Amino acid sequence: MSDVTIAVLDLFHPQIEAAIKAAAPVNWRVSFTAANTLAARVDVLRGADIALIMAAHMPKELLSQAPRLRFIQKLGAGVDRIDLDYCRERGIGVARLHAGNSIPVAEHTILLMLAVYRQLPQIDRRTRAGVWSKEDARGMHRQLLHKTVGLVGFGAVGKGVAKRLRGFDVDILYYDPFRASLEVEQSLGVTYCDLDDLLHRADIVSLHLPLMKETQGIIDAKRIAAMKQGAVLINCARGGLVDEAALTAALKSGRLFGAGIDAFSEEPPVGSPLLELENTVVTSHLAGATIDNFAGLLARSIENMKSVLRGEALPSGDVAVAPEPKVAAE
Repeated sequence: MSDVTIAVLDLFHPQIEAAIKAAAPVNWRVSFTAANTLAARVDVLRGADIALIMAAHMPKELLSQAPRLRFIQKLGAGVDRIDLDYCRERGIGVARLHAGNSIPVAEHTILLMLAVYRQLPQIDRRTRAGVWSKEDARGMHRQLLHKTVGLVGFGAVGKGVAKRLRGFDVDILYYDPFRASLEVEQSLGVTYCDLDDLLHRADIVSLHLPLMKETQGIIDAKRIAAMKQGAVLINCARGGLVDEAALTAALKSGRLFGAGIDAFSEEPPVGSPLLELENTVVTSHLAGATIDNFAGLLARSIENMKSVLRGEALPSGDVAVAPEPKVAAE
């Protein structure tokens, strides 16, 4: 497996770049993109055998400029930004890391629930400005105790959120196209219901679905209108799941108490009215981004790359497009 070139297509913190270099076998060449632009990614990908990506878009116009490319490894779970049809056509394998970010995303989800209920950004700004008023909080803030939390999607992240919510003494509903086993439901203390019933009953609705044809716009204007008065929407999944115009209107009118948003339909969300509202807490699609978690993601990624180069099968949960059964580099 000598003379292998890996193209890293996202801009990373210097510590993360150093970790990637250190993890790669000594006889592999690692090239980093100089910018988050199509042109810069073309430059680094043109001579690569493998692409390593986090959030980079990989459309056909980029992939077609990479004649040697045999494998794409995503440092995460979602592959909706990769042209999978073109990869199948070209025989380019694509792998995700199933459940790789589930713990930090689950933690971030609960962080947003608490931050919205306690209006953390506003309180931080007021305190720094010298406003010292406990009674403002008493009249507005909420607690998780005895609330009903609805999890839309019950894969690794949804289950991780349920596990971490148990200590908050909440009722947990969940919806997923594939119902969990009775054993899992009992162990996590969750109750299955259909999506519309969940939206009607939940004080907090938290999204944990992948973005695909079947889930695009699943939280549309009708479903937002059906949510419980004063409910909260949390989205640490994908922005394309939500009708953001309808969400904005519901937040402005006070029908919804607030929203915690880590994923937007357009990223970065330049000009989005959701950024201007006082009852939103927003983060930059970073729910899975912790230095603690990265070492494990990287180790799994390197093992997947080695498996592809040896012509070995990948873990079934990681496969998005099966690699061609041939060795990319000897």
